[in-house]
Amino acid sequence: MLKNRRSRLEPLFEELKLDAVLVTDLKNIRYLCGFSGSEGALLISSSAAWFLCDSRYTEQAASEVQGAEVRECVLRLEALQALAFENGLKRIGFEAAHTSVRAFRKISAALNEVELVELGPVFDDIRTCKDSLEIDLLAAVAKLASQSLTAILPLIQPGVRESEIALELEFEMRRRGADGRAFDFIVASGVRGAMPHGRASDKVIQSGELVTIDFGALKDAYHSDETVTVACGEPGVRAREIHAIVREAHDLAIQRVRPGIFCKDLDAVARDHIREHGYGDYFGHGLGHGVGLEIHEQPTLSPRSEAVLEEGMVVTIEPGIYIPGFGGVRIEDTLVVTAEGYRVLTSADKQLLIF
Repeated sequence: MLKNRRSRLEPLFEELKLDAVLVTDLKNIRYLCGFSGSEGALLISSSAAWFLCDSRYTEQAASEVQGAEVRECVLRLEALQALAFENGLKRIGFEAAHTSVRAFRKISAALNEVELVELGPVFDDIRTCKDSLEIDLLAAVAKLASQSLTAILPLIQPGVRESEIALELEFEMRRRGADGRAFDFIVASGVRGAMPHGRASDKVIQSGELVTIDFGALKDAYHSDETVTVACGEPGVRAREIHAIVREAHDLAIQRVRPGIFCKDLDAVARDHIREHGYGDYFGHGLGHGVGLEIHEQPTLSPRSEAVLEEGMVVTIEPGIYIPGFGGVRIEDTLVVTAEGYRVLTSADKQLLIF
């Protein structure tokens, strides 16, 4: 499987006339060779690969790294210099987006006889469509997170703080095997629901308020992402109205998911529905994004996106309405694009639940 992932780099060697590619971003290293530690570098040529690490990670690398020779080194730049000389590597591509100016200068000085070639978003591109192993991991972490939320939802009662809900949710995820949370949870109640990124605060939840919970788990390096909006006590007429509109927009967009549809057209399905019901000015963000080794990946589902959905992409669908001084609603699921259409990975109930 990992060999197949590295094969996606092969066109680069021809197009850019590269002798090798240097990978230093840990997410991309994990993707290409399986190493899960916090330090290392991967050098890949058209015919071989080497993983460089110091003595802290030699044993771990020996058990995790696939398809690359593990080389322990004291000074990584000297090891890179030796590999370039031994293998006649004269033109090496590097991850410009993940290399600081200071690091670039050091690499340039060490590899002074090597031409360093800046790579664009190539790793974003090759990671956009997930393979079967990744989809299995994403499905597993999504299930874990959904079940965790369902278990703690009854804790939503008048007098409970938003931060308490976030803490209990993280504990429940860890009890069920998560490595951690995918991001800082959003728990936004009442008027704070108008904040799309309203991280859990010390605000006390009141009866009659809507509560938006945007959450995700992290396991085996992969992330989940899901949002529900529920009610603490009986909600008002307007709260029910906007929840119904957002739920309809969410469902309509999901029903249109298939390979070949432009992401901006999918965004328009949900956005037009919300606009037709008079709330177009209150949906300011894009409809969704890719999910994988990062919580936000390609593609982007927005009015400005030129991306087209392809089989194997894992994306969120998350329309919302946010009304300053009143509150808001967001409903989100994560799904995988299949040859036939889609499969939803997240499973928490998206009805307006009342606690």
